[in-house]
Amino acid sequence: MKAIILILGILTFSGCATDIPRPILNAPEVNVSYTQALKEPDKHRGMPVRWGGVIAKIENRSEESWIEIVDQPLDQDGYPRSTDRSAGRFLARVVGFVDPVVYASQRRVTVAGKLDGTLQQRIGEHPYTYPVVKAEHLHLWPVQPKTVNYYYPYPYDPWYPWGYPYRHRHLR
Repeated sequence: MKAIILILGILTFSGCATDIPRPILNAPEVNVSYTQALKEPDKHRGMPVRWGGVIAKIENRSEESWIEIVDQPLDQDGYPRSTDRSAGRFLARVVGFVDPVVYASQRRVTVAGKLDGTLQQRIGEHPYTYPVVKAEHLHLWPVQPKTVNYYYPYPYDPWYPWGYPYRHRHLR
């Protein structure tokens, strides 16, 4: 009987397993904010962060890839919330090749790693200072399916579509 209970317990808890790395699911104890990292980059260099947002572009180099991410606030599980508010953009430095077709523009991503200072670049002709995160963990979130809400034009009518004993009137 104990063996059956043990097996059922293992099966139950294995259903709760996830492929999302722990550093993505759990924020570090001291999570440096985007604005703090931008104001005092040398003070926060080497500190752990968990940031995320929407991919703006990817630049693959010989040994690493640089992902430009538009920062968005994260929920408790590290998922970037869909919002028009953003603190700015940051760069995630990832060792190895990152496929720009898979990690396409507008995909949501969460990065866990250590701050590695700032980098001055341009967005168009505008000079921009990016905080740089040396990524230790990178999680690309699945694309959310588009939902379509259908409008049912008639109020509740048990006689619809026949209209008996009265004719159906459209609301205006």
